Amino acid sequence: MFRERRPLFPLFPLKSIQSSIAFAFSVLILLTIAATSLFAYRLSVNAVERNSKGYIQEVINQVNTNIQSYVDNMENISLLAMTNKDVKYYISSNSFIGNEGRRPYEKRISDLFQSILYTRKDIASIMVFGYNGRFVSDRRITTLNPNAKVEEQAWYMNARREGGKSVISEPHVQNIIQNEYRWVVSLSRELKNSDGMTADGIFLVDLNLSVINDLLSQINLGKKGYVFIVDGSGNIVYHPEQQLIYSNLRSEQIAEVVQAGSGTTFKVEDGEGKRFYSVKDTSFGWKIVGVAYAEDLIGYKSTLINFLFITLGGVAVSLVISVMLSRRLSRPIRNLQRNMRKVEKGNFDVQAEVTQMNEIGQLARTFNMMVGQIKNLMQEIFDTHENKRKSELQLLQAQINPHFLYNTLDSIVWMAEMKKHEEVVEMTSALAKLFRAGITKEQELVPIRIELEHITNYLLIQKMRYSSKLDYRLEISDSILGCKTLKILLQPFVENAIYHGIRNKPGSGTIVIRGMETQDGIVFEVEDDGLGMTEEQLEKIWEASGGEWKNGGIGIRNVNERIRLYFGQAYGISIRSELAEGTCVTIRIPKIEGSGGMG
Repeated sequence: MFRERRPLFPLFPLKSIQSSIAFAFSVLILLTIAATSLFAYRLSVNAVERNSKGYIQEVINQVNTNIQSYVDNMENISLLAMTNKDVKYYISSNSFIGNEGRRPYEKRISDLFQSILYTRKDIASIMVFGYNGRFVSDRRITTLNPNAKVEEQAWYMNARREGGKSVISEPHVQNIIQNEYRWVVSLSRELKNSDGMTADGIFLVDLNLSVINDLLSQINLGKKGYVFIVDGSGNIVYHPEQQLIYSNLRSEQIAEVVQAGSGTTFKVEDGEGKRFYSVKDTSFGWKIVGVAYAEDLIGYKSTLINFLFITLGGVAVSLVISVMLSRRLSRPIRNLQRNMRKVEKGNFDVQAEVTQMNEIGQLARTFNMMVGQIKNLMQEIFDTHENKRKSELQLLQAQINPHFLYNTLDSIVWMAEMKKHEEVVEMTSALAKLFRAGITKEQELVPIRIELEHITNYLLIQKMRYSSKLDYRLEISDSILGCKTLKILLQPFVENAIYHGIRNKPGSGTIVIRGMETQDGIVFEVEDDGLGMTEEQLEKIWEASGGEWKNGGIGIRNVNERIRLYFGQAYGISIRSELAEGTCVTIRIPKIEGSGGMG
């Protein structure tokens, strides 16, 4: 009964699941070693990055110290000008010297400024602008640019606004002197009187920006790293690729730098690679930023990568072995699972292959025996259920037919008493046709056209009995006439409509029988405009034994059970009714194609 075979290409000589699991654990140990190695690599990288960040901070701190020394020197020069008596008297509004008397003062002040420039090659120019309209610089003869108004210069207006505090400008072209255009950073401050309340003018000293360029261009943070400076508003003071930034050919993380606090470091990863930004604030509002690339920070990255590749190679081999092992180990289990799903869907003809004599093989043998027993039990249950279903159908039909015969014969007796012999003959003929359809030995399903003929004969009988009190219409779609339905399905509901809806109604009544096709199958409706029912009466129909209407009517619940026994729980009867308005019975059955008739 059971077919056993050996695998053609055994991968490992493992005789049991226990040995397979032991080998799997060995593979997992190897994977753990690989994971630990990867973790160690990450720790090493993080340590190098951490140390490198400290190095960057030291570099930009040194840059800050150097730049601060330049600014301090510029501050000292401004203090020298503020304390110099010649300068103070020359720009004082209280001095009354004439043009000839000004020259000695201008010469002494220019000599003072020139002596400073001789010792400081980084200073481009020193100038003083008095509010009394006088001007002096480090040069004996200085001609101001007529197109550049001093009062409109940013350094001039900022110095007046600060009221004696030093102001460091952003990099700009100094064009205040005619025919000179230098790229400088300016320190300016307002020169106060001895009373400290009023001011006499503005002091200006320009620092050559080339000094900062020379200082920062010598700093290397790896192969690609660099240092740049921005002011508090985000304007670039210095950048090694400043022209590219101005041309929008390169971008910089200016917004993040401005928001970052002094001493902070943040990481950026984009198309240019992974970079670390370290920010240092100066005392005069600038931010010095060091940028280092991650690939430059890890000096021995190649060694770590080689180690990682070796580890990954071992992991890859381990994975291949694990996949091969797990495939061999899980294949019979997957096959058994697949067979179980087939059994779950109702296929009891499956047989699991017994490929090994270990625990899985024994499980497959037990599964095959279990499926065989279930199949036998299912067949027994099916046979028992089928016999029960046939018995119930016969019983239900037997319950329906006596009601129909009783009511029809009652109509014939009434007509005979009225001496209507021709009508009796016609009604008896129609009754014979009805019995011919009811007692036929054919199958339970008949074409709808036969059911339509049956209900037409029945309505003909009832019309002859009730005459003008009863009217009816048949609205059956031609497209469903060839489909199958349970025989004698509509007659019980038409009978109930007559006896409980129209017979006791004052005046005449109408019964409408409809048949149509829907997405879910076929729907019949038997609707009357008779007495109708209340909700309480409708509930009693379903609750009563057999679901009978009053006065011994037909069993509605029996008919509903007959439909569900034959077609399933998705089909059956629903009733809606309103008192004094009428009742509508809806019957739903599946669409079953077919044709045929009754001879």
